[in-house]
Amino acid sequence: MTLGEAGRTARRKGDKIKGNAFVRWPFGILLAIIGIVLAAGGGWLVSLGGSPYYLLAGLACLLSGWFFVRGDRRGVWIYAAMLLATLGWSLWEVGLDFWQLLPRLAGPTVLGVILALPWIRRGITAAHDAFTRLAAPLAATLAVIALVVAFTRVQPYEITPANSASPGFTSVAAAATNGAPANWTAYGANASGTRHSPASQITAANVASLEPAWTFETGDTMEKRPEIKSISFMATPLMVDDRVIFCSPTGKVFALDADSGRQLWLRDPKADLGNAQMLNCRGVSYHANPTANGICAARVISMTVDGRLLASDAATGAPCPGFGTNGEIDLKVGMGEVDQLRTYTTSPPTIIGDVAVVGSYIRDNFSSDDPSGVVRAYDVNTGAFLWGWDSARPDGQSGPGPDGEWTRGSVNAWTVFSADPDLGLVYLPTGNATPDHVGTHRTPDLERYASSIVALDAKTGQVRWHYQMVHHDIWDYDIPAQPVLFDWRGKGASVPALAAPTKLGDIFILDRRTGKPLTTVEERPVTAGKLPGERYSPTQPRSTGFASFAPPDLTEASMWGATPLDQLFCRIRFRSLDYDGVFTPPSERGMLQYPGTFGMLNWGSVSVDEARRLMIVNASAIPQEVLLFRHGADVDKPEAAKDSHAPGYLRQEGTNYGISLNPMLSPLGIPCIAPPWGHIAAVNIDSGKIAWKRTLGTTEDRAPLGIAIPGAFNIGGSVTTDAGLTFIGAAMDKHLRAFDTQTGKVLWKGRLPAGPQATPMTYTSAKTGRQYVVIAAGGHMYMGTDKGDYVVAFALPERKRPAAN
Repeated sequence: MTLGEAGRTARRKGDKIKGNAFVRWPFGILLAIIGIVLAAGGGWLVSLGGSPYYLLAGLACLLSGWFFVRGDRRGVWIYAAMLLATLGWSLWEVGLDFWQLLPRLAGPTVLGVILALPWIRRGITAAHDAFTRLAAPLAATLAVIALVVAFTRVQPYEITPANSASPGFTSVAAAATNGAPANWTAYGANASGTRHSPASQITAANVASLEPAWTFETGDTMEKRPEIKSISFMATPLMVDDRVIFCSPTGKVFALDADSGRQLWLRDPKADLGNAQMLNCRGVSYHANPTANGICAARVISMTVDGRLLASDAATGAPCPGFGTNGEIDLKVGMGEVDQLRTYTTSPPTIIGDVAVVGSYIRDNFSSDDPSGVVRAYDVNTGAFLWGWDSARPDGQSGPGPDGEWTRGSVNAWTVFSADPDLGLVYLPTGNATPDHVGTHRTPDLERYASSIVALDAKTGQVRWHYQMVHHDIWDYDIPAQPVLFDWRGKGASVPALAAPTKLGDIFILDRRTGKPLTTVEERPVTAGKLPGERYSPTQPRSTGFASFAPPDLTEASMWGATPLDQLFCRIRFRSLDYDGVFTPPSERGMLQYPGTFGMLNWGSVSVDEARRLMIVNASAIPQEVLLFRHGADVDKPEAAKDSHAPGYLRQEGTNYGISLNPMLSPLGIPCIAPPWGHIAAVNIDSGKIAWKRTLGTTEDRAPLGIAIPGAFNIGGSVTTDAGLTFIGAAMDKHLRAFDTQTGKVLWKGRLPAGPQATPMTYTSAKTGRQYVVIAAGGHMYMGTDKGDYVVAFALPERKRPAAN
């Protein structure tokens, strides 16, 4: 009997000619195990109201695996049919979106390709009819074609650069190259916080030649100082009088030579680091008295983690003798019980005239009895207390209460402020009253100025106006970013405006004289929760007249993972949590918050190039799982409530509910939404339309095997220049990048020794005429980027530097 006759005889008897047991058994068992997991998880998902695909695919894999073990060719047919059905279902759910197709198709397709190999197929079954030979190769080929076509559609741009006729685009020629000094005198370059520099030596034509000019190490790392338990380096230096001045996370203040990076002076306050949950200092402030001479005619104002405000001579770093006591002020006065875990100042004071205005960080989600969020003003020359704005006290009270203390648990302002000296106003972005995710304890006074922009009279501290972006904020959607001041021309006439970026991704454009919106804002209905004793706002304001970076609402189909199995896990989690859009109220069942508490936009704020009429915005977010638990319940774990930003349980003392906050990740530690996770964009500041939008950064320094998925989570800001360049780090990879401001094209990237979760700055040396771009590279504790204590400067090689005019 020939082999063909034997095959035909076997098929008539049930197609049970066995292939190679060493092939069919492992392959069949693997497929059966995958099928069991998919079917079990898929059944769970169906019970939650989710897609039946995983249940059906699991059953198909299980049955196919069983046939493979038996050497039955029907296993090939069933698997091929399942792969074709998977292809159709995937295209129906997500179209040709490569990153969404990849987890749906990659795993099944790899198995299909393996099954299509002749020696594998023969090892599984000896049946060789045309249908069996073609089923798996055809299905696998179609799936591969779909993935390849989808991959070719992947582009860095989501919105391509507009042309010169578009209302979203303003063409401006690069400024003439010159060696004129360009200082950086405030955290955001100036009191307006535009993060824009007139420096123009580095241009689109020569930026690719940038190279490291100098690197400085502060000595403040957990490896170099064992007493440090947690730290992030987010400082943006100043540059005045050819001195680069900045603070380390422990409060040390350094001054470096602008051309060499050589240390000129150091003031070490030897702060008590205590139990601070994350050491951080975003920057220092500068003030010069044009009529004074000698020591401290120009001074640096800085803060310490143990509650002191310092004034140092800008030339030598010596304490300013006329400022407070021996050059420092005690910020703990009137604050009652306080320690480094409960409050300290992380952002630089805002200087307006001779007034230094100071806010503070208050720990999140711990207690309603946390220290006050009072904002205080001091005479920058003498250190004399001028006024305090306590959001929980009636307007007009500029000092502490009768007991000598400011109101505990009141709304704070932790991020960087802006100021308009002509209007005499300082603009505060405020947080919400702690604890953040339950509001049953809050009084109307605690609610009035929460999650708002508040304009204070710089001389008196009185409220001139305020505008609230989130009502009864129970999501920790405080206003995280420095307001940016610019002149708006949206309706022809120039209006002094303020841009307020929010965690939701909305950007409110307000008249900075009155607080009235200059672009459309809608009050939209939102879902009310069912928590006993909680009040819920029926509506929330959304900025609709200016480009928004708010992410689209999530669906089950938008859940992601590297494989079908962890994507299934993410779908189950999605169906197991409450979710009704961005303002889904917290609950004991658990809710999905998207964006999470880090928001789409954060303290990096935005930069504005007024000549080109462009605002540069970088955004990113991942979902967050939020679960309330009743105090005293089985899930109440007070001993785990130690850190208000790290994943885990938080007490929320003073309320009936604790909370857990965890990023929504698959079992492989991958976000449950598809990449890209981070973007950078340019918006026309007058029309509010996006000129271009593209991915920012990659996962190359965080993903296994250095896989560079484009569009990484990012935190930190950008800087623009007169030459038409935008510099930004921020992303999870270790690069500082230069973009063409008008087109978004990447022109250069420089490698850094640690994560660049800071805002860069740029300046031109008065001594040499050389332009530098400087960034702190120290990583971010909660992003998991590489840690360090580096300040890195880039410049053009001397031979390529244009001659000064």
